[in-house]
Amino acid sequence: MHGNPMPDSYVYVTEEGVTRHYADGSVEALAWEDVVEVRVVTEAGEDVLYILLDRDGEGCVVPRSATDATFLARLRYLPDFDLDRLALAADSTGDGVVVVWRSPDPPSALPDLEYD
Repeated sequence: MHGNPMPDSYVYVTEEGVTRHYADGSVEALAWEDVVEVRVVTEAGEDVLYILLDRDGEGCVVPRSATDATFLARLRYLPDFDLDRLALAADSTGDGVVVVWRSPDPPSALPDLEYD
């Protein structure tokens, strides 16, 4: 069989929210109005991950390789979102997790998350 292999996931960005579909059929989705925190996860040799979280710590993991101008443009609608801060975190050479944006009315605490 020829052609490109099926991607392990794909991401849809709309005015309402972001949705990630995995090859196994599972789905993560989050409405923009529910986003209270954006994190960037970097790990040497791995794709950069953007993590969008809601008040309960649930959210959507978006690989940088699956983003486009639509995703970045939509992030700018979050109050006081700084695309330069996002870019700096995503281009970091170190391994880690950086919170690049929090809602002006954040929940008291969001859980620390483990990433596969």
